[in-house]
Amino acid sequence: MDNLVEEVGEDYADANLHGQHWEKRSFTDCDFTEADLRELVTAGCTFTRCDFTRTDLGESKHTATAFRQCTFDRAVLTRSSFTSCSLMGSNFVDCVLRPITFTEVDFTLASFVKAPLYDLKLGGQRFRETNLSEADLRNTDLSQADLMGARLLDAKLEGADLRGAKVDANGLRQAKLAGALIDIEQAIAFAAAYGLVVS
Repeated sequence: MDNLVEEVGEDYADANLHGQHWEKRSFTDCDFTEADLRELVTAGCTFTRCDFTRTDLGESKHTATAFRQCTFDRAVLTRSSFTSCSLMGSNFVDCVLRPITFTEVDFTLASFVKAPLYDLKLGGQRFRETNLSEADLRNTDLSQADLMGARLLDAKLEGADLRGAKVDANGLRQAKLAGALIDIEQAIAFAAAYGLVVS
């Protein structure tokens, strides 16, 4: 990444950064607590272990940007979009997430415990080992998503589209699945997880 601007440990708490455009910038251990990042546009940026507690990221747009092991505690992300981004290992707690758009996003090892993710289009996304415990995924499109190793304890998947998704059968056993759409292969794996024999 040529001409990469790197910042380490910078304090942006309470900063007004509304409507800025950032390209090829790197932030490590930076504090964005309660900052105004509405309509922020990022491209090719990297945020590592940054704190976005109570940060307003409403209507922000992110392309090919990585948020690695970042904290989003009570952050506002309404009408934001993430395209070809990584949220690997980031933690989302009590955030305002909807409406939101995710396209080709890697959520590996991220945490969305109790997150309101219902009615979203998340098909084809990567959720490997993501913590989705108690998340509300009702009527969400998860078709072709990679959910291998995801934690789904008490996740609400009623009405969700799981067709073609890679998912552990044991994970499905822990979720609430009434009315969810699954394919034949998933149905057989699910039956086997319950000790049933399909013949």
